[in-house]
Amino acid sequence: MDIKKRVNTLVRKHQTRNPFDIIRGLNAIVVFAPLSGVRGFYQYFQRNNIIYIDESLPEHEKTFVCAHELGHMLLHKKANALFMDSRTHLNTHRYEVEADTFAMDLLIDDDMIAEYEPYTADQISHLLGYRKDLVKLRFQQK
Repeated sequence: MDIKKRVNTLVRKHQTRNPFDIIRGLNAIVVFAPLSGVRGFYQYFQRNNIIYIDESLPEHEKTFVCAHELGHMLLHKKANALFMDSRTHLNTHRYEVEADTFAMDLLIDDDMIAEYEPYTADQISHLLGYRKDLVKLRFQQK
């Protein structure tokens, strides 16, 4: 599965990299609620795509969580990772890495990569507000 290609197709179709705008365009539902123990999760329920985001997160984290959960929605629609992780103890790591990759491909375009080329992963992480491991994930792709 070529995640970057899927992201680029989505961006072209919706003319934005804003995950909230894309979700609106897909008629999905975003719910901001007080969540305990998770920053967000995706649920497919009665033919509705629903993304829950912890209302107490700072705005840039809400955007990342939204992009991450959008990744789950588009890449793992039938997989209830929250259920699998909490009830079956199956390894959901692959799903999380794919959703992180999707989010970073959506939020950091190739022009930004070129602009930040001279900086270290630590500096880019600080400038953009994303975890260093996520920044490395995106900047290794180029």
